Order: sequence, then C-alpha cells, then structure tokens
Amino acid sequence: MSTIKPVLFVLTSHGTKGSSGLPTGYYLGEVTHPLAELQDAGIAVEFASIQGGEPPVDGLDLNDPVNARYWNDPAFRETVRHTAKLAEVDASRYSAVFYAGGHGAMWDFPQSKAVQRVTREVYEAGGLVGAVCHGPAALVNVTLSNGDYLVAGKKVSAFTDEEERAVQLDGTVPFLLASQLAAHGALHQPAANWTCQVVADGRLVTGQNPQSAAGVGAALRDLLLANTTH
Repeated sequence: MSTIKPVLFVLTSHGTKGSSGLPTGYYLGEVTHPLAELQDAGIAVEFASIQGGEPPVDGLDLNDPVNARYWNDPAFRETVRHTAKLAEVDASRYSAVFYAGGHGAMWDFPQSKAVQRVTREVYEAGGLVGAVCHGPAALVNVTLSNGDYLVAGKKVSAFTDEEERAVQLDGTVPFLLASQLAAHGALHQPAANWTCQVVADGRLVTGQNPQSAAGVGAALRDLLLANTTH
C-alpha cells in the first residue's frame, strides 16, 4: 500500500457556458485519464468540487476506453456523486491538488477563495499542484503568503487562446485563460492545437488540453513516487 498521502481532484460545479446557456461541467477525460495514471500506481485519489455533491459532467465520450472503464464502474460513479465541498477540505491531508478542466472551470475556479486557500496550503507545505486544459483557471488568482502570484515566473501550459477561438468560445468565456495567466506573470508554453503539452516547473504541473490529461497524471505520479524514494 502506498505511503503517499492522497491526491485531491477538484471539479467545477458550474454547468452552463455563460450567457449561451449551453451545458458544460468538468470534462470526463480530464478526470479519468489522470486518475488511471495515479490509481494504477497505487496512489489514492479523493474528490472535491466547488459546491460539493454531484458536479455536472461534460465530454461524456464512452468510446474512450478509460472513460468507459470509470463511468461504468459503480464505485467511481458513487464517488463523484458525493464530492466534498472544497471550502470544507483540510488541505494538510493531501500530497497534491489537481484541477480538472471543462469549460465550467472558467466560471467558478478563478474567484473561489477555497481554491486559493487549498492551492496555497498544499503548495507551501511542499505538495504538488496540477491542472489541465481549463483547470489552470484555478491558478489565475492564487497568491502565496508573500503576496506573489503562484504562477509568476513559472512555466505553465493551459488551453490556449488559439484553441478557444477554434472552438468558437472566445466570446463566451469570461476571459482568455492563457492570456490571463501570462498577465499574472506565468511563462505560458503553447503547443499546436490539440497536441499533448505537459509542463512541469518544480512542483507545478500543467497541461494544455484533453490530449495532455494522461501526461499530467503521469508527471504527478512520477514526482510523488520520486519524493517517497529519496
């Protein structure tokens, strides 16, 4: 059994794409692919969301075998029906916090005081912070105890402005994620649309899009395992 403390997966509770009224939520593959990388290595994962309970799901592609593996698993479904409310989470219980994407994250992650607290507490305790696609919206406004933005001076990857334009949601989202991260000092590392791009800068691991989800999980796994063997 692993001696590594659990990883906390945080999901958006926001279910609509702004004034469009179109449904969204957390993107299933950005949960299942990192989850598989960690669980298959014996690392425990727990779930929280902004509001707690069952968050809305998007990207329900069951032709993806990893999605199907989890979505058809009653234990996983029960777990995501009963996510903890992030504001009630004790950050000291976790080795890492990971923010899954899905467009919903653009609305409720950036202004969440719980996101800012949990991220800061995990990071300043020596833990890892991970995010993929729109998940890095969680990092936009996180400041450390010294007042600096967490992302300032760090290499990061996130859903690019070009990708947002490609899905024709650049006028719907409240801001363009990559540009906002850069405005707070992040060194954004874009790759071509829909290609895997995972960037690890110390204890911060971020990925660009759904294609990067497994890679973010693998990078978090490798860092956690390395920390237990030195």
